[in-house]
Amino acid sequence: MSKIMRRTVFDLPSSFRITFGGPMVLQSRTAHNVRAPRIKYPMWYLQRERAKDDQQLTGDNRAFVKEAVHDKFGMPAVIHGISTYDVRSPLSEDSVECVDVEWNPKLQRTGLIARKLGNYPMWLDNGKSVLSTLLQVIDNHVIKYIPPGEFNPPRKPYSCPNHKKPLGCLLVGAESADPQYFTKQYCGLFYREGMMPKKYLGRFMVSPEAALQPGTPLLASHFRPGDFIDVRGKTIDRGFQGVMKRHGFHGMPATHGVTKSHRRGGNVGHGGEKGRIFPGTKMPGHMGNRYRLHKGAEILRINHKYNVIWIKGIASPGETNSIVYLYDTILPLRKHKSPPPFPTSKVADDDQLIDSYKEHVYKFTDQTITYEEDK
Repeated sequence: MSKIMRRTVFDLPSSFRITFGGPMVLQSRTAHNVRAPRIKYPMWYLQRERAKDDQQLTGDNRAFVKEAVHDKFGMPAVIHGISTYDVRSPLSEDSVECVDVEWNPKLQRTGLIARKLGNYPMWLDNGKSVLSTLLQVIDNHVIKYIPPGEFNPPRKPYSCPNHKKPLGCLLVGAESADPQYFTKQYCGLFYREGMMPKKYLGRFMVSPEAALQPGTPLLASHFRPGDFIDVRGKTIDRGFQGVMKRHGFHGMPATHGVTKSHRRGGNVGHGGEKGRIFPGTKMPGHMGNRYRLHKGAEILRINHKYNVIWIKGIASPGETNSIVYLYDTILPLRKHKSPPPFPTSKVADDDQLIDSYKEHVYKFTDQTITYEEDK
């Protein structure tokens, strides 16, 4: 004899409670704003480094491998304090195609990969001191360009998945390294372009008019003093922290009956029908080690000899000697007012490499104190 069991689902609010007869049906409730997981990885997401063991090589074999690498790619060089290889790609000659395309604000240029050096004070003409952050662009080259029709990113915009922007993908690499420390698949991304394997890669969405040929060097002169850029980097990893350090809570009183709750967060729940903890409640947890974007950073100075960029403020994410990515700002009121170097700047001679400053920024070559003879 079959029995009909009547069950009520109490997970829903009272206005949506359903009473039915028959076997119990388990409902799965998921948020609608959660992005789908990655279905595939980019074409350059490969195993980058091998296991750095001795591989049971003798001294003679090590010397032979090193000699073979130097014969093919040249000798290693220390460029501005960074160990890399000063190798020019055979495709870099006339790599910036002179296309008769006039720049307009709707066109999107490529970005740069830089290394954060630290903080340094700058001064204005009126004597005011301004703190700045130094970013050094080292050995940036274009590795590959993917046209808009062939570019299929692993994650689409959630707001409009079917919308396709007419933007291509420009793969940029920084800081060349010895190829014997990388896998064969990873080195294959660079061999066909005549480039050394790069330690760091970055993907930049560009307009088809701003596409660059593989092997094109990218310099700090890609930007100009007075421009505003966005700096993307990974914040300093602080580990597991409490609410006072993580969210800036002031804590509880030290006296008046407070027992072992001086640095706690306090009440986090609700009463009545809302008797639960809302998602996004500020609680203790892991702090840092997240990619953050510093928007609208103003460029104060550019040293074209060492490819160093001074930006205003010390709010750029990342610790010293970390890798950051530089973009043209997306803030509407801080975009380019005049045409920037499009699609990028030309390679200048060493005699023409000088410092360039923003207006009203004190130049260190100017005199600060002048003396006049008594009359």
